[in-house]
Amino acid sequence: MARKVTDGPIRNKERTKSNLLGALGNILKKNGFSGVSITNIANEAKVDRRLIYDYFGDLEGMVKEYLNSHDYWKMNPNEIDGIVQACQADAGKGVAYSVLEDQFDSLINNEEMRRIITWGLIDKLPALRELDLKRENMGNQLLSAVADSHFENSDKNFRAMYAILMGGVYYLTLHAKMQENPFCGIDLQEPIGQEQIKKALKDLIDLIYT
Repeated sequence: MARKVTDGPIRNKERTKSNLLGALGNILKKNGFSGVSITNIANEAKVDRRLIYDYFGDLEGMVKEYLNSHDYWKMNPNEIDGIVQACQADAGKGVAYSVLEDQFDSLINNEEMRRIITWGLIDKLPALRELDLKRENMGNQLLSAVADSHFENSDKNFRAMYAILMGGVYYLTLHAKMQENPFCGIDLQEPIGQEQIKKALKDLIDLIYT
């Protein structure tokens, strides 16, 4: 029986790339976006900085690959048609809530995700803008295919209401972990506080669809 190959140029490259991307994440968690640089990443990963250029082209290319592999947005453009079909029965109500819940859980539990969101609010890095537009385009496809027709003859502006809910999730999760203070008397550091917010999001979606 041939011995399993555990090393080689391809495997070593993928291992090093993974190591470098992990180093970028560690820097984000420890120092924020201001600490992200070619030198700092190479030092954190304990590799020659030239490998970043070899594997990613430049820092921008590395950041782009990191963001694409770590984004909390779990939808893939190729899945949109299937999601639209699944949404027909309830006009997208279930997906509307699950996206908010996924966003909340990802941001409240993941320091890297919160750093990425903060980074995107402060820095006009093209890779960050591209990631934001990717989310926006996929969300717009779902809204156009499902929610818009459902609310077409309603006096409710679903898109505006949903924007407020999503923006609220952004702010509450960032505030909870950066300030570590209660908000409106709700402590999001505690599981009970997190469940209260998620229940409120579900109740609000129910009200909007009523």
